Amino acid sequence: MTIPAEPRHDRLAAARLYLCTDARSDRGDLESFLHAALSGGVDIVQLRDKTLGTRDELELQPLVSKVAAEYGALVAVNDRADVARLTGAPVFHTGQGDLPVPASRQLLGPDVILGRSTHSVDQAVAADQDRHVDYFCVGPVWPTPTKQGRPAIGLDTVRAVAETEPATPWFAIGGIDQTNIDQVVAAGARRVVVVRAITEAAEPREAAQRLRAALSEGH
Repeated sequence: MTIPAEPRHDRLAAARLYLCTDARSDRGDLESFLHAALSGGVDIVQLRDKTLGTRDELELQPLVSKVAAEYGALVAVNDRADVARLTGAPVFHTGQGDLPVPASRQLLGPDVILGRSTHSVDQAVAADQDRHVDYFCVGPVWPTPTKQGRPAIGLDTVRAVAETEPATPWFAIGGIDQTNIDQVVAAGARRVVVVRAITEAAEPREAAQRLRAALSEGH
């Protein structure tokens, strides 16, 4: 089902917890995992699995979209504009070295939410000022195996970005989990992207609830 443009942006504005997950091929529990995570408070979910071929990703995206729709969550596609267009994903995310944001907008149209990765205050400010960017991520805050070779920016950069008071919704990302999310919130972030904090949790629903509660305490 296609989500109208305005509700998409309303959902983005209200979003706090963004999950990137692999296809969980080793466990075979993607659907039940998604139900657990989204019922726990995940607002945006992205299927990000570099082991998947394009055909496999296209086959799995309808499942992700179906579960997300049950919880009013948004679905994001990373990097692959062709997959985003073919599946009608409401959110498309790119990194600094990926498809330029104006090109993404040209390919995907005015209604798709476009996200951008940033790794410094300057990049965050540029994203905030880019009329095509609907949200941006700042990180990695801490070293993480999902961003191998990418230097951690630390809490000071998160704090500096928060002090610029962006008008664009933004998320802190990278190594964030229950043990350190309070530090991220104290630095000024009100939205986070997580991976292992939920994907490796014994109880994904409870893990999502705890993260969401920490974010809610920061308002």
